Amino acid sequence: MDRQPLDILKQYWHYKAFRPLQEEIIRSVLEGKDTLALLPTGGGKSLCFQVPAMVLPGLCLVISPLIALMKDQIDHLRRRGITAFSLNSGMSRKEVINTLQLAAGSNCKFLYVSPERLETDLFLEYLPSLSVSLVAVDEAHCVSQWGYDFRPPYLRVAALRELLPEIPLLALTASATPEVLDDITDKLQLRKPALFRAPFTRANLSYSFFKVDSKIHKIAEILQKVPGSSIVYCKTRKATKEISEQLNRMGIPAGAYHAGLLPAERSQRQEDWIKDRIQVVVSTNAFGMGIDKSAVRTVIHADPPESVESYYQEAGRAGRDGDKAYAILLGQGQDTAQLEDMPDIRFPSLDKIRPVYQDLMNYLQLPAGSGQGNYYDFDLTAFVRQFKVDPQTVLNTINTLAQEGLVSFQQQVFLPAKIRFLTGKQALYEFEKDHPALEPLIHALLRTYEGIFDQAVPVREKQLAFLTRKDLGQIMEELNRLQAFHIIDYSPQLTTPQLYFFRNRVMAEELYIDPVGYRLRKERYATRIRTMIHYLQLKEECRSRFLANYFGDKNAPDCGICDNCRARRS
Repeated sequence: MDRQPLDILKQYWHYKAFRPLQEEIIRSVLEGKDTLALLPTGGGKSLCFQVPAMVLPGLCLVISPLIALMKDQIDHLRRRGITAFSLNSGMSRKEVINTLQLAAGSNCKFLYVSPERLETDLFLEYLPSLSVSLVAVDEAHCVSQWGYDFRPPYLRVAALRELLPEIPLLALTASATPEVLDDITDKLQLRKPALFRAPFTRANLSYSFFKVDSKIHKIAEILQKVPGSSIVYCKTRKATKEISEQLNRMGIPAGAYHAGLLPAERSQRQEDWIKDRIQVVVSTNAFGMGIDKSAVRTVIHADPPESVESYYQEAGRAGRDGDKAYAILLGQGQDTAQLEDMPDIRFPSLDKIRPVYQDLMNYLQLPAGSGQGNYYDFDLTAFVRQFKVDPQTVLNTINTLAQEGLVSFQQQVFLPAKIRFLTGKQALYEFEKDHPALEPLIHALLRTYEGIFDQAVPVREKQLAFLTRKDLGQIMEELNRLQAFHIIDYSPQLTTPQLYFFRNRVMAEELYIDPVGYRLRKERYATRIRTMIHYLQLKEECRSRFLANYFGDKNAPDCGICDNCRARRS
């Protein structure tokens, strides 16, 4: 171990010191110990595996459930000159083989893998050649059936441990109760893990709840009082559009963000917000994971979330720079009743699930006894239009099938942009002389992507923007111009939501949902709903201390700055 963690941090990330607990977690990993780290949002979880992986020989296998998060982290690593690849559900067999061969035969330091990929024959075939020195499980609460975001594919990580018995495992989560931490230890087969738990209180973050008649007027009032960047979370895509349009009419620059936008639109909105071209992103919970912006002054929830875990994680995106920030939750008279109805909505009866399952199989044209191990494009909007089903019922049915380990649904599957040059080198040279403004982009393409004259190669528009020091929108406009001149063949990045089948399709009347597990998950969900309602109804208790207690921090003091503490003091 020639290089020290602090030297790595300074060299690649240009930070002078670690944040609290980061160095202790890194030392535990480098000593070969299984490690479980509970670091709230903004605590710098990714550095806890990225730094030790750069110290150790070989590569770090990172298991992550979110393709968007994988993509962001890989972009960040590559900008620092660190080789990183990913395997996710949007890739063809040929692309998977190519990526595994590159990872095995290069100086690759990070291979990001979605949990569904862990047991595929291809992955298992190449695993011995990958020189794995560390396994990092991000969003580790997904392994627990009692957590708020259970994903059965995470249970496959335990099988990986048997194939890599000497390799340390680092499990990371931002929000887990003591019960869920115990379940993570059990399900991931952690061996006497070193446990690191950061404090859940944030001295600079003020929590408040307001019951209002008009949410949009309260949101505008808050944003006018508190200058700086803000995130407004909404339950529906429709609400993001409506609220962002209303804020713009009030003179507050805002943009809507949700999984239904085209990739280019999402990237542009994200970049506009990060670079302070707009003050507010109005989003579903699709926004925020992996977003590296510390100077966020307010996070406003226009609707109460369904769990304390998701609320704490989303609210925690405010004030990560240490300056005063505000987490504000808005409510109206019917919110409590709507939350109380959610368990029956989120966990429909088998009689309601079976007809939707039948419609899904008809839409996919999938015969009984087939489908296992395959991915299928699934356009929710087209499906709802064709079968005239309520979209929420469809998503709840798919969620039930996923929690039973029958399918996996990725709403954001990134298929990278592809480019091939259509002209010869001499003609390209003449074109550059006539169009000097496009020359930097052409040179960036030629320097960065081998074989681009021979075949369509995957490219990253964000990387091209970074290399040419231009905005993403400008790069995409220039790529389209090159296409219009027939200099390149350009296929922009696409997202194709996909359903992956772990088991073959069965007849709808034979569909089996384990009644005991289903009932227990529904009861746990109902308990989380009741806890969220309790949070809304707090009259005197400190909100920050309530949240800390929920996550097992029983010694947290009153914050003195939440709405209840301020009211009590005055």
